[in-house]
Amino acid sequence: MSDRKAIEEFSGIYLDLSKQPGKVKFAEAGLAWKPTGGAGGEGNFALDGQQFFQCQWSRGARGHEVKILLRDSGLIQLDGFEGEEFDRVQKIFRLFYGLSLEHKDHALKGWNWGKGEFGKAELAFNVQNRPAFEIPYSEVSNTNLAGKNEVAVEFAVPAGGNETGTNGHLGGARSKGRKSGAGKDQLVEMRFYIPGTATKKENDEDGEDKSADGSEGEGEEQQNAANLFYETLMDKAEIGEVAGDTFATFLEVLHLTPRGRFGIDMYEASFRLRGKTYDYKIPYDNIKKFMLLPKPDDLHTLITIGLDPPLRQGQTRYPFLVMQFKREEEVTIELNMTKELLEGKYKGKLNARYEQPQHSVVAQVFRGLSGKKIVTPSKDFVSHHQQSGVKCSIKANEGHLYCLEKSFMFIPKPATYISFDNISVIVMSRVGGAVSASRTFDITVTMKNGGGETLFSNINREEQKPLEDFFKAKGLRTKNEMLDDSTALIAAALKDADMASSDEEVVAARADRGSADEDEESVDEDFKTDSDSDVAEEYDSAHESSGSGSDAEMADGDAGGDSDPPEQVERPKKKAKTSK
Repeated sequence: MSDRKAIEEFSGIYLDLSKQPGKVKFAEAGLAWKPTGGAGGEGNFALDGQQFFQCQWSRGARGHEVKILLRDSGLIQLDGFEGEEFDRVQKIFRLFYGLSLEHKDHALKGWNWGKGEFGKAELAFNVQNRPAFEIPYSEVSNTNLAGKNEVAVEFAVPAGGNETGTNGHLGGARSKGRKSGAGKDQLVEMRFYIPGTATKKENDEDGEDKSADGSEGEGEEQQNAANLFYETLMDKAEIGEVAGDTFATFLEVLHLTPRGRFGIDMYEASFRLRGKTYDYKIPYDNIKKFMLLPKPDDLHTLITIGLDPPLRQGQTRYPFLVMQFKREEEVTIELNMTKELLEGKYKGKLNARYEQPQHSVVAQVFRGLSGKKIVTPSKDFVSHHQQSGVKCSIKANEGHLYCLEKSFMFIPKPATYISFDNISVIVMSRVGGAVSASRTFDITVTMKNGGGETLFSNINREEQKPLEDFFKAKGLRTKNEMLDDSTALIAAALKDADMASSDEEVVAARADRGSADEDEESVDEDFKTDSDSDVAEEYDSAHESSGSGSDAEMADGDAGGDSDPPEQVERPKKKAKTSK
């Protein structure tokens, strides 16, 4: 390359794990990438060479990779180079951009313990001073302390499947999302165990190291290494500080799902939940449903937000957020928004000032910023107690079932959404004994195409008529098994009555016999003894003569001069027992 060509071109190169390869061209002004078969400039990407800060060469997924770190803490990856092209690429970066292409080898030992280092654009996990893997900060959607020495890192999962590249603000193909959208199977969470203490270091141009074995500095305060790792990642990935100004903030909002109190910060493109343990940044694009549901206690109102992808806390997924507000609690709030923005982009959507019940203000601000429609209970349903929800249970979890215009919604736990379009049949039945069955009934909702079924149990019998009328109004196919149950209950009751009467007859017959059963069991004609028999004295018709005979024998004994105990000589006669 002594003649220093104006343009160098490479084919079969993948941009940030893109699904299809393309051509990359290097020139003194920068680089450009175009996907193979791209028409009309769709998916094209270009980058100014003045943005280049550092470049590295290493093994990649599809050959060899060139990683370019940018001055604004971003990075791009070009994968698919051949090994023998290293010298050529090295000359390109040296002559065009004045940068040295660093050859970086990865750790191949497979160890799961090492040292975490925070660089300018990514977190590197090093094993014996070699990177085992790197995590770009743009891929981190959230992090939280999972334990005293454990930090959980959650990765962004795009909603669609056509996303390529990171740092969407760069435009072109990268504006579609993150590179995790390139694969069907995606890593969504990683946990780091970080024991010991560490000392926070000052920032330098290339980044900083917040590992557990950080060196101590004079006068510097040591802290838990896991906490320091968590705080640094929050700062680097800009999780705690969302880009842009906060338009509105609501403090200590009670959430029933997930349980706890979270502060809500509203931004232009996303909102943030701030809790004591967990911190989430959720784009408005993830909101699929927004429901305003009055709680049947006449005291609270619930806001339910459906999310896709769901919120994650470790292994637990929360597809719905359920917030609870006191119905009469009013707030006064002024939006932190310029007059031009309010009268331009949000004209007719937001007001500069609100002085209303808190649940109403939160709903209106969410609707204005996200553009989502607020769903309320259907006017076609009013419960027996003039409420919008019916108290029931899913398994052992009590909650309320709401009849919406096009769906059912059960909250708070487990939050369950059922669209009318997916319902095959609704079966009403009674389960249990006669007493409980007369007061409550169950509803089983069976889904189409083998989608399973959901059982709502312990519904007050008074709600049967309003629910039946609502099912009929919405054209839902229903089946009432309670009539069959009533017939079965009557038959069972009659059977029990017959059994009871037969038992009474047996008892009465036994009562008429008196003590005959005892006579039969107690009389034994073959048993003979010289001693007195209490049974003989009480029941034998000749008990007086037998008693006389005994007295005569005792008299003969006295005549014989035998000395007997006083109780045997003067034995009192027993009083004959009479049957009652």
